[in-house]
Amino acid sequence: MFFFQQVVTVSAFLGFTALPVQATIFTANPVADAFVTTGPSNNLSSNNYGGGGALALSAAGLANGEFQTVLQFDTSGAKSLFDGLYGTGLWSVQSVTLQLSAGSVNNTIFNSNHAGSFGVNWMQNNSWTEGSGTPSTPTTTGITYNTLQGTFINPTADEALGTFSYNGASSGTFVYSLGTPSGFSADILAGSLVSLRLAAADNTVSYFFNSRSFGTVANRPLLTINAVAVPEPMAASLLILGISLFVARKGSWR
Repeated sequence: MFFFQQVVTVSAFLGFTALPVQATIFTANPVADAFVTTGPSNNLSSNNYGGGGALALSAAGLANGEFQTVLQFDTSGAKSLFDGLYGTGLWSVQSVTLQLSAGSVNNTIFNSNHAGSFGVNWMQNNSWTEGSGTPSTPTTTGITYNTLQGTFINPTADEALGTFSYNGASSGTFVYSLGTPSGFSADILAGSLVSLRLAAADNTVSYFFNSRSFGTVANRPLLTINAVAVPEPMAASLLILGISLFVARKGSWR
């Protein structure tokens, strides 16, 4: 009798632990993006450059000034996809990557590409607007360097998603694995807009890459979200029960 109970309990336990982990991927291009810059002498800090086909980040102190980039993604499609597959609230974010495609500098406003390190941060504030300015015809409507620094960056709420190396290339596609801290993950779980800020992390880096307006879709920035199912409460309870029964039966055999 005890042998039969042992076999049943162990089989149930192995059945629960052998359940496969489901994983699904969602990808999205930005719904808005822009670079901002100080210019050589802070003379461009009030200009908007949201309409260009390229983006950039550069360290402060370089010849053409500091550059930062903001990207915004709509994750409502991810929530809809994962809710439909796993059930509302029954999935979690396993990993997130950001893909960028490097390009050759095509305007004298930019610094030349140079190897170095850059950081990616999640921004709590999604209220910035892209604007329509370009390097040749900037505007003052939409996000600028001054408004990014003064309004949209929140040092106490924004979250670092990682620091990455750039090799100075002027072509090629590069994928960066982002961290998934609580605020960033919560935005994705809620299907909210997600804003990312890219900025230099050393004194040498200058990185020129394609924007969401670039002609070749495959070379636009791409956010990839990998989600996995989480156990339903009933399944988790049964798993705990199975382990408890196994331990209790094992004790009775002594």
